Amino acid sequence: MEWASWSDFWHMAGYGLYVWGSFGVTAAGILIEVILLKRAGADTRRRLKRMQQWALSPEGEER
Repeated sequence: MEWASWSDFWHMAGYGLYVWGSFGVTAAGILIEVILLKRAGADTRRRLKRMQQWALSPEGEER
């Protein structure tokens, strides 16, 4: 496709709302996924650290 101006590029022959909306939703989904993966990784590392501390604690000690 060829566009005469930036306005034509953003408008995309009347389909700009759908095209850019799709890009926006996809980018938001990827961003949310990255955030959730980072949180899950941090939670897993915390749980593993607690499990290691629990396994190494002397017997009879309250946990």
